[in-house]
Amino acid sequence: MNKINYDVQMQNLINSLNGAKPKLLLHACCAPCASSCVERLKENFSVTLFFYNPNMDTQAEYDKRAKEIIKLAEYFGVDYLIEDYDKQSFYGAVAGFEKEKEGGSRCQKCFGLRLGKTAKTCANLNYEYFATTLTVSPLKNAEMINQTGQDLASENQTKYLVSDFKKRNGYLRSIELSNNLNIYRQSYCGCEFSKIQKQIL
Repeated sequence: MNKINYDVQMQNLINSLNGAKPKLLLHACCAPCASSCVERLKENFSVTLFFYNPNMDTQAEYDKRAKEIIKLAEYFGVDYLIEDYDKQSFYGAVAGFEKEKEGGSRCQKCFGLRLGKTAKTCANLNYEYFATTLTVSPLKNAEMINQTGQDLASENQTKYLVSDFKKRNGYLRSIELSNNLNIYRQSYCGCEFSKIQKQIL
């Protein structure tokens, strides 16, 4: 069974825009991951970075990453929206899956929570598309993320831009941009469960 090439699908959609520049709400897990994604998208979309990540283990971590999102948005000249920290939403979404391994069912629930909020915001604020920077990470399952996004787009009557931002050296470029811009790069996804597993390993 052939794997879907989401990067090619994204490029094909961009080629079909014929010079139009749709409004895109880009869910950003953090500034380092967002850096190469914004660089890749900003010529073809009117990008707004959307920071909603209730999976962060502390308010301090949330605020630190949000501050870096603002810094990145200002560098690229794009808009941004920062949601309030809402840790209880994360606990509710992953209840019963706390001990799952990184990349498994807990992550899928977390993706659904964050992309669900993004899809609703996209529809409510009349953006034409939404997407996520999550696919830039080599540790994240692009198929799981994109299927979740597509399902939520259908539920919210909006459009999801599929992606695999790690392709074409996207992840390597994110590291380069982070270093060049002196952006804080965290060593874990953000949730306390992944942090505990990382320390155990």
